[in-house]
Amino acid sequence: MARKAKRHAKPKARRISTAPQAEAAGASTKPAKKAARKELKKAARKPSPTPPTTSPPTQPVAPLAASLDATVLDALFRTVLSRKGANPAISHSARLLARGSAKVAQKLGEEAVETVIEATRGNRDAVVTESADLLYHLIVVWVDAGVVPAEVWSELKRREGRSGIAEKAARAVTLAAAPHTRKVW
Repeated sequence: MARKAKRHAKPKARRISTAPQAEAAGASTKPAKKAARKELKKAARKPSPTPPTTSPPTQPVAPLAASLDATVLDALFRTVLSRKGANPAISHSARLLARGSAKVAQKLGEEAVETVIEATRGNRDAVVTESADLLYHLIVVWVDAGVVPAEVWSELKRREGRSGIAEKAARAVTLAAAPHTRKVW
């Protein structure tokens, strides 16, 4: 009988996340991450619309001009690097870097999740803005880790023209031989 009473008991009230306000106050963003994961799962479950019978018009891809290469990321890297050790009260980059590697990595993960959510929603404009946020936070991770963009560009150049399957197989062998890493937090 006790089970029946429990089954018919009133459900507990759900906690409403105030993640933006909590984050601004310096509180944990755990509810925000949980909500983001839930939103991502919900978007993934939605059936994709049936493809149109005629192909949709595609946007022409303009060739990359000399000014639209990695120089914009290199310039952003130099800016973030110059903020390392700066006053956290006046620089967002300095504030992130001062909070430590775990927080820097967490912010990168949050931006990656937000980019994925917008991509699954099909919101092209939001994907562009979230991608910019993601690249910024990736550069903050590079500065924190002591990685310079030239190292990443060299690695990408090394992989150029190589099969993605072969590249993953080679990395799996390298990772298996690598020493175990420790958990950051």
